[in-house]
Amino acid sequence: MIEIMNTLKAGFVKYFGEQKTTAFFSPGRVNLIGEHTDYNGGHVFPCAISLGTYALVAPRQDMKTRAISLNYEKDGIKEFSMENLSYDESIGWANYIAGVVKVFEDAGMKATCGFDIALYGNLPSGAGLSSSASLEVLMGVILKEFCGFEIEMIEIVKLGQKAENQFVGVNCGIMDQFAVGMGKKDCAILLDCNTLKYRYSKLDLRDACIVITNTNKPHSLNDSEYNLRRQQCEHALKQLQEKLDITSLGDLTNPEFDFNAELITDEVERRRAHHAVYENRRTLTAVEALELNDIQRFGELMRASHESLRDDYEVTCKELDTLAELAWQQPGVIGSRMTGGGFGGSTVSIVKKDAVEDFKAVVGKKYTEIIGYAPSFYVADIADGTRKL
Repeated sequence: MIEIMNTLKAGFVKYFGEQKTTAFFSPGRVNLIGEHTDYNGGHVFPCAISLGTYALVAPRQDMKTRAISLNYEKDGIKEFSMENLSYDESIGWANYIAGVVKVFEDAGMKATCGFDIALYGNLPSGAGLSSSASLEVLMGVILKEFCGFEIEMIEIVKLGQKAENQFVGVNCGIMDQFAVGMGKKDCAILLDCNTLKYRYSKLDLRDACIVITNTNKPHSLNDSEYNLRRQQCEHALKQLQEKLDITSLGDLTNPEFDFNAELITDEVERRRAHHAVYENRRTLTAVEALELNDIQRFGELMRASHESLRDDYEVTCKELDTLAELAWQQPGVIGSRMTGGGFGGSTVSIVKKDAVEDFKAVVGKKYTEIIGYAPSFYVADIADGTRKL
């Protein structure tokens, strides 16, 4: 971390000059199980990770914000006014922070100044680890810190999601921002996305650790079929509601769904809903297994989750399937599945610590042979949520 902060300090001075700055960190997240259940009123089981976004921030005397990402220095400084905000293609990734300023203002919390912000992330962009949510919650915490807003983290989380939905235009659920903002060291969060009831579950992996493997396939959720999947589930729900008194697919048990599945007339939509219902129940079973120290069962359910995402929800791709299938064959792997929205991004694997180096070597070599380029590996610790350092 010292090295990152030194890089950040040098970058801040280079672009904005010597100023008194405040440091922040906002983690990424990995979802262990419960994928595409968040917007279907189901449960998810994410955790914040030790990789994320670091920032040095200085308030300005005017209402202008200038931001530089040291990961994308060639793109230069992104600049916008804190007033009359609307989506601006020319500022690219800075729309994620501009959007948060806008939704704060809409909620009655108008920024009192602009900022100079230098950012540096060790979270790979496009890896499905929520670099966007990391930025959004980070900006919320910056606004709270410098503008004196009385706002709880859970409200910052909700506003971060609103910024992504309404400003950026990705119809994501609440999970990413929730995990980033509410993360707790060494714990995963069992979150009911319908009610926002949650509890922390101690993540005792014993002699194993979490390995994230990035496919390195370029992808963007905005350009993907993410919003289409959501529409398909909403239509399936409407058809089920003609007979059933439910508010979301997450309300159904597996037998209830099976008994009423024929109400969904479109075969593709039926499969989408099948995934949402079964994945929700699978998540509850997996957390129960983990809390009973049955990590093998947890691993089996991770695999079942990936297979459902591949066959029923169809959000995997050759790269993700290759990584998962290679992982399942490796000694010392307890479980592996895609994580995040899909269509690219990463897998999450639980691997015995003494098998990690072999896992990286064998999976890396075979993936490169099959796909034509190499994956990247990250061993992550479970971290606290977004905070001032």
